Amino acid sequence: MSTTTQHAGQLRDFHEGILLRSLLRKDVALNGPAWLPLALVLGAVGAVAYADHLVVSISLVYLYILPIALGAIFLRKRVSYGFIVVCVLFHDYYSPRGINPGLRIFDNLSAMLCFAFVVYVIQRYMEQREALAKTVQLQRDDLVKDIELAAQVQRLFLPSGERAIAGLEIAGMMHPARGVGGDYYDYFPIGAHTTQIIIADVAGKGASAALLMSATAAVMRLEASQDRNMLEQVERLNTEIHSVSDSDRFVTLLVAEIDSQKRTLRYVNCGHNSALLFRTETGTVSLMKSSCPPIGLSPEEICELAMENLSAGDVMVFYTDGVTEAKNRLGEQFGMEQLSTAVRRGVSLSAEELMTNYL
Repeated sequence: MSTTTQHAGQLRDFHEGILLRSLLRKDVALNGPAWLPLALVLGAVGAVAYADHLVVSISLVYLYILPIALGAIFLRKRVSYGFIVVCVLFHDYYSPRGINPGLRIFDNLSAMLCFAFVVYVIQRYMEQREALAKTVQLQRDDLVKDIELAAQVQRLFLPSGERAIAGLEIAGMMHPARGVGGDYYDYFPIGAHTTQIIIADVAGKGASAALLMSATAAVMRLEASQDRNMLEQVERLNTEIHSVSDSDRFVTLLVAEIDSQKRTLRYVNCGHNSALLFRTETGTVSLMKSSCPPIGLSPEEICELAMENLSAGDVMVFYTDGVTEAKNRLGEQFGMEQLSTAVRRGVSLSAEELMTNYL
């Protein structure tokens, strides 16, 4: 019995909610409780009608503009115009009875016309506002779709899946802050035992950085296929980027070649974050520091080629500033020190586990 009563009460409340919302404009009905705007409108008309009842010496018909304006803002068009009749009837009811009937009718009709004009202006403004909001929403949806499409294109430049490279374990990931971004990494074999690893970061964020990143990725892939050494690749990339970008757009780049047979590492760092090289035998971490300015800042790029010998179990971590500048809930940056500590703790893990668990 109690369950039936409860369901009946819930159904009644549901129908009442639908009835109240049917009186409101769509944008108002979808946001917040339905009773609040109706309470404001009815409260306003009640207050004005009460004042109109108390004051008999002068006409207070103009005060009904307040509830009528609120009604035009919150209520549907037909309800708003119908509300004008309610206000005029209230005013007519509380008007002194000694007024000439012709003058009373004229007063009511003129008030009704003025109120209708006020409602028309407000309703017209609200309709234009709704149309503008819909246009903005459509443009926003189109922009989101374009960004999603750009993100899909950008992911085409990244390594797909895990590539089997003899003697090496490699894992990588990228999470752009705005759907698309200027970060880029890649790795691919360029010989029987040699693998080239590239990581880059375009200055800025968003679509402009993503476009320059795409150009960087395409040039590096093309140059790697031409059997050129890293210094030549960097020089030609700098020429191309400098010719299409301004002084505010540049690329930090670290390109490395690992020979798994000879166990050697050669690299060129062009203004990029210093990669970490963890030595298993000594337990120390060294930095693969920059030797030249970022790509695109000057017409010529004069870099130095660095070389390191590797041992089994050594770990290299290439990253962009998004890793070290990431903040926790307290606003503290991750930083180089914590990154080095994470590498030391995860040195016994696979590359994928180290990336997933600690980075």
